[in-house]
Amino acid sequence: MRDTKESRLLLVLLVVVAFALITVDIRGGENSPLDRPRQAAQSVFGPVENTVAGAVNPVGNAIDAVRESGDRATTIDRLRKENEALKQQLGSKDITRNRAAELDKLLRTAGAGQYTIKGAQVIAIGAAQGFSWTVTIDAGSNDGLARDMTVINGDGLVGRVTTVGPSTSTVLLANDPDFTVGTRLEGSMELGFATGQGNQPMRVQLLNGKAAVHKGDRLVTFGSEAGKPFVAGVPVGKITGVEPSGGNLTKTVLVQPFVGFTRLDVVGVVVIGPRSDPRDSVLPPRPTPPAKPTPAKPSNKPSPGGTPSPGGTPTGPGTPTTPGEGTVTPGGTADPNRNSTPTTTSGG
Repeated sequence: MRDTKESRLLLVLLVVVAFALITVDIRGGENSPLDRPRQAAQSVFGPVENTVAGAVNPVGNAIDAVRESGDRATTIDRLRKENEALKQQLGSKDITRNRAAELDKLLRTAGAGQYTIKGAQVIAIGAAQGFSWTVTIDAGSNDGLARDMTVINGDGLVGRVTTVGPSTSTVLLANDPDFTVGTRLEGSMELGFATGQGNQPMRVQLLNGKAAVHKGDRLVTFGSEAGKPFVAGVPVGKITGVEPSGGNLTKTVLVQPFVGFTRLDVVGVVVIGPRSDPRDSVLPPRPTPPAKPTPAKPSNKPSPGGTPSPGGTPTGPGTPTTPGEGTVTPGGTADPNRNSTPTTTSGG
């Protein structure tokens, strides 16, 4: 419509008419004269409104869904991050708890052997590279470490230091095939040499071919001069098998190490050895075997089935209860001269 004087007059007229109709409708209330025209218009334009709404609502819903999906994605992402943070907190608590337990066990072992140690943590594993059974620890020359120092943990012998850097060091593990350590057998003090065999038990060659050994016997390190490369008394492992001697002067046994080399974490490097050889004192006490059940004592109470009484008299059905033939006297001797007929005495 063009903007002319007539169009403006028509617009003003329509506005006036609209206000007049609104005023009449409001004043009429429920009896408004416009009620019937409104119903007629509703019946005509209602289906059109529904059709238009049906076409427009999906678009509006889609827009709302996109808007809500963005909010939903943000919420899910936030919850996912919070979940990951909680998992990390729980994991760090478990790791901290395990390390605290390992450190406590390490300190007890070091105290039992009077070892002065420098604590360290395993930060790399050399075996994964396929060269040798070695680990890298986060302590070096700046921490007072030097080559050929004994490395232990709470369970026993881990290995020895082979290479030292300013802040890290390399440890050759006791299960490496190039690793050899002198050992002493618990109790008998028999000497030998243990060699690593990777994932297999260590092979220990005892110097005495006639040494009495049994499965479960334990070994500790024999020790080296000035405590390098090995201090004395560190638990090594327990015997799991004995190889046939075949007339050899030495005896070979298989020893399962106390240390789990695939799960090392906290270790201790012995920087000062003990003043005296601790011998077997670092080994944990042997578990107490369960008490054997004591056999029940035989009962002296006579049974109805004819169990002999302490005096040797059989009791039970058919056994004479009055003195007579075959009666056993308290001394255990039968009196054949007694009359089998019981005698009675009168009360008068």
